Amino acid sequence: MREIAALAKAEISDEVAGAYAGQELRFGPDYIIPKPFDARLILRIAPAVARAAAESGVATRPITDLAAYRETLTRFVYSTGMFMRPVFAAAKARYAKNAARVVYAEGEDERVLRAVQVVLDEGLAKPILVGRPEVVKMRIERALLRLKPGSDFELVDPQNDPRFREYWELYRTLMARDGVNAEAAKAAVRRSNTLISSLMLRRGEADAMLCGLVGRFDQHLDHIRQVIGLGKGARTFATVNALMLDKQTLFVADTFVNEEPSAEELAEIALMAAAEMQRFGIPPKVAFLSHSIFGSSQRESARRMRAARDLFVQRAPHIECDGEMHGDAALSESVRMGYLPETTLTGSANLLVLPNLDAANILFNVLKMTGGQGVTVGPVLLGAAKPAHVLNPSATVRRIVNMTALAVAEAAAAG
Repeated sequence: MREIAALAKAEISDEVAGAYAGQELRFGPDYIIPKPFDARLILRIAPAVARAAAESGVATRPITDLAAYRETLTRFVYSTGMFMRPVFAAAKARYAKNAARVVYAEGEDERVLRAVQVVLDEGLAKPILVGRPEVVKMRIERALLRLKPGSDFELVDPQNDPRFREYWELYRTLMARDGVNAEAAKAAVRRSNTLISSLMLRRGEADAMLCGLVGRFDQHLDHIRQVIGLGKGARTFATVNALMLDKQTLFVADTFVNEEPSAEELAEIALMAAAEMQRFGIPPKVAFLSHSIFGSSQRESARRMRAARDLFVQRAPHIECDGEMHGDAALSESVRMGYLPETTLTGSANLLVLPNLDAANILFNVLKMTGGQGVTVGPVLLGAAKPAHVLNPSATVRRIVNMTALAVAEAAAAG
């Protein structure tokens, strides 16, 4: 009962806020029991009952590891729970040693504020919010969150930060040969929270960054490209999205960046996406998709996908792959073997590399709604020199939390 009372006194969750939009649910005479839509009922009440049963001697098989038990419950609450488990474990391990600093460009967005509350409660990162203090304060109070500036998170005021001169001078230096003078640099830094976040990441004032909840993807990516740049050995940026389908998890690339990638770029995109999959503990199986299947067409796009597959094999002979092939052949070994018994891919592919941006983005969004019930992780930005990810305006609180954990895991891997 104490846990139920504590949950009723806590800030309402994102699920409850959405289900009871417009209602101010605050503990009091009219609100003493948590709403049934609150996902925390499973995550908090069930472990509390298990603990009480063990302490009272009622439990015949007491649960000794309540933390592990709570982790298993996430699969009943969040569709991405089990999929994200290794990423969350890596983020929490980093937090225990030296909490990674994650800067959120849209620090005023209520979704970010709710996500930051979860990030703190879960012990994932040390948040940095870019936003106007009065707006952040007002929205924290409106959402009934427990966040306190200065102690729970660092707040960067884009209109009045003592480092402003250092930021615009660095940006002017980076962009001097692209026609950006001092006045233009000042204006750019003042009007873009993503640019401020990127400069913080470059200067070592943050370990990772998230942006993209407001505005166009390309605008956010431009700032990351200008300030953060490509990582060592990377020749292009790209994105990969994960889809939780009924029977399997699929990764789709490149969903947001390269309009018409070359064979070399496609091979590199596949390599980067395969490396990212391994962070989730998933062995990649790569399919290069096309309107052609194993030489049935000699059109340029078919030859490009065939060449991409050959380049990928040269660079990563240990990773299963094949192509160029149709989408059904990628997911069905029997269909694939009907065309080519000597196929070098077994079972079903789980990383689909598409020939261009339109194909990848369309496939991802269709599958998201028809097979994935809208449950996705990403977009995961590949190729950046430091952990930086551009989300999109449809991102949920849970997706922001997931991407925070991923960014921290990447920062931990980078050392």
